[in-house]
Amino acid sequence: MPTYEYECQQCGDRFEEFQSITAAPRQSCREAECKGPVKRLIGTGGGLLFKGTGFYTTDYRSDGYQKAAKADKDAGKAGDKKGGKADADKAD
Repeated sequence: MPTYEYECQQCGDRFEEFQSITAAPRQSCREAECKGPVKRLIGTGGGLLFKGTGFYTTDYRSDGYQKAAKADKDAGKAGDKKGGKADADKAD
């Protein structure tokens, strides 16, 4: 549910209110003795801050998966060094 910020045009009180998106904007001040008209202010919204690990799919991979992936990668590099298509072409 969004938070809206209001300011009373009569007493200057600024306050926030949790309201549904479909709810009508507040019309009067929340102070009992004032009840003056209020204006909805344009808010900056809530900030979002990510800390730590866990934002990528690979951060959650099991140890077994990571070891197998590393072994496949290392095997691929070793295969490139021992010979490949370029060496086969020289034999012709």
